Amino acid sequence: MANQLGKRYLCATCGTEALCNKPGTGAVECCGQEMKIKEAKPLPSSD
Repeated sequence: MANQLGKRYLCATCGTEALCNKPGTGAVECCGQEMKIKEAKPLPSSD
């Protein structure tokens, strides 16, 4: 999986977060596993 500029990656094992500031090929790894892209928090509704 290619690294995506501006995306935050999260390690499921230790909770480390990494911010990608240079896109490219390859994978972001921590604790011997590929890190997952951290999903954005949903904004609260303004109702």
